[in-house]
Amino acid sequence: MNKIKYIGLVVMTTFFMGVAFPVGKLGMEYATPFFLMGIRFVLAGGMLALIVSRKPQPRGGKQWLQVAMIGLLQSAGVMGCAYYSMRWISSGESSIITCTNPLLVIILGSLFTGAVYRGRQWIGVAVGFIGVVCTFGLHMDIQPGTFISFAGAFFFAVSTLLVKRWGPAFDMNVLAAYQMITGGVALFIISALTEHPYFNLTPTSVTVVLWLAVMGSIVQFSLWYYLLRNGDPAKTSAFLFLVPLFGLLSSWLLLGEQVQWYVVVGGAFICAGIVLVNWEGRNRPGLQASKLTVVDG
Repeated sequence: MNKIKYIGLVVMTTFFMGVAFPVGKLGMEYATPFFLMGIRFVLAGGMLALIVSRKPQPRGGKQWLQVAMIGLLQSAGVMGCAYYSMRWISSGESSIITCTNPLLVIILGSLFTGAVYRGRQWIGVAVGFIGVVCTFGLHMDIQPGTFISFAGAFFFAVSTLLVKRWGPAFDMNVLAAYQMITGGVALFIISALTEHPYFNLTPTSVTVVLWLAVMGSIVQFSLWYYLLRNGDPAKTSAFLFLVPLFGLLSSWLLLGEQVQWYVVVGGAFICAGIVLVNWEGRNRPGLQASKLTVVDG
């Protein structure tokens, strides 16, 4: 893929991911968290399923099971943990922990897929994470929500690797549609079991849901799966360090939250980490390029 196109698409995708935090926070004034996310994903998945209805559909129980697994991890697992963790920690802290996903992708990829990564890439992930922490001013406490949010990051990493492994067998937009429906249904069930679901119908709440469904889900997931299928998941995931930065900046614009000086410092570390992870450098004999081995499953 052309590098300019790749960078443009990945920045656009992470921007939509980041903006979803303040928009979702605004939406929680009108609905309970799990119920709001369930509406978001079922609506988004249903609309996208209609759009791609003439494209090749999943075949056989195995492929439908793979779709369901990705949906439970990607939509229900990640978002469920992220929003449930906010009972104890802030949305900013939740986004920081969720975006440790790139480090987990490299660790899990090394352990289970035979991928080999350069030391520079490991350093880049660490530098990027330091940047994310700096962005939020190092104000983090260990709470139950901390571990729940880490579970969400783990689910995010696993789903990233599964999409890379299973994705070639699917039309990626079809996969995005049905995994969102699966995740949304799971979130409705969680909502019924853990909260008293409600949704206040107002022009603002409808606008929030439509934005989350269309831009924050259909466009975001379609681009994300396209990038995972056509690029290295570790390099692509490294750009997730931009998500909290975009989330904070959009919170400043949408919610009036103040941006501190350490945001600039954190942004510099984030950019440096992304460069380190994605910089090819000169190939040296005996050094394997960082590329995940894809095994049909």
